[in-house]
Amino acid sequence: MERRRFLQNIGATAVGFSLLNSAMAGQMAASAAAVGKVVVVGGGMAGTSVAKYLRFWGGAGVDVTLVEPNATYISNIFSNMVLTGERSLSQLSFNYSILKSKYGVKVQNSSVTSIDPVGKKVTLSGGTTLTYDRLVLAPGIDFESLPLSGTATNQAKIVHAWKAGTQTTSLKNQIQAMTKSDTYILTIPPAPYRCPPGPYERACVVADYLKRTKGGGKVIILDANPKILAEPLNFTKAFNETHKGIITYLPNAPVTSINADTMTVVSAAGTFTGKVINAIPNHKAGNLITTSGIGLANSADKKWAAVNVLSYESTAIPGIHIIGDSSSTTQPKAGHIANAEAKVCADAIIQFFKNGTINQMPMTNSSCFTPITKTTASWLTAIYRYDPASKTMKIAGSDIPTESNGATSENYEDMLKWFNNLMADTFA
Repeated sequence: MERRRFLQNIGATAVGFSLLNSAMAGQMAASAAAVGKVVVVGGGMAGTSVAKYLRFWGGAGVDVTLVEPNATYISNIFSNMVLTGERSLSQLSFNYSILKSKYGVKVQNSSVTSIDPVGKKVTLSGGTTLTYDRLVLAPGIDFESLPLSGTATNQAKIVHAWKAGTQTTSLKNQIQAMTKSDTYILTIPPAPYRCPPGPYERACVVADYLKRTKGGGKVIILDANPKILAEPLNFTKAFNETHKGIITYLPNAPVTSINADTMTVVSAAGTFTGKVINAIPNHKAGNLITTSGIGLANSADKKWAAVNVLSYESTAIPGIHIIGDSSSTTQPKAGHIANAEAKVCADAIIQFFKNGTINQMPMTNSSCFTPITKTTASWLTAIYRYDPASKTMKIAGSDIPTESNGATSENYEDMLKWFNNLMADTFA
């Protein structure tokens, strides 16, 4: 019954996985009169999804250019499994070939150097200027500096690996060099951060790896937050039962300093020394947002862009939409929700081009699986509905997401299908 509920929740909203081609074809035909030019900056889960669905639903009249400096996107989802050898980075790599060939999205492998919201122009690193009717920014996240000391060589060993790539490989090599006498220290920043269950998931898969391959080891979690922020029942059970004797979880433990020479972390919960320090810094919106100030005028902390969640249009600058991790909403910063936000944004832009009415009651779905061991996984899910009174997205019928009753092998098999469907919905 739980599994059925989870799978139903994934498809319970129109912005869930788009696997019903007939329904999508109907939406595309209905939007055929839309005419306009859109520039999308950022080729992650949010940016790729919005580019795809602007063309898929908008038809030939909607001209879409995606600006992304990298030719390949490496998924952060499942990147924790790279650390333990269950996945490779190549298995998590996706390109934009189908986006170009099937949907007609123009792709510019370049960076944005400036944005002119008055003249509606974007200048790229090579000097090219793109004009737009609507601009969508999806630059993801960036990080604040860690309180690091030590030689440059030793500081380079302290990685976050919270963006999949070279740091993931570095952290993998450090973990795999551990022995059963060694300690792995994971620091979790204060919320909001990308993927609420992600750090706890990482602690579990590392603990499982050490137990299976090294015969033991220690995992210390220094969480700046007062409690486990996602799947509290599942992760409490994982820490206290599944990985008992290996994981030590310490809440209210913000980091004050890290000495890379002595591999020592000083936190509010005490001082700890480890063989590996995996320090995840405080998060902020992508540098394109924070350095330019685009969309931050109405932001309370100047770290995240304020948006109207009916369309994800900036509340400060008309004509610019900000989706995914860089925006400030009541929804989590995660790949599945970024895909969902992109569809709400795409639909709204198409309606703007048609002089139509945007959906006044959008829904999004946040769902994810988390591996707990090499063969088991748990999950959480929540459906968000627009609340006119607060003008925010709220979880329907509850204040918190629903989580599975523990981790099972059946959930693990469903996790693989969920990932394949999500990535296909975004990149294929």
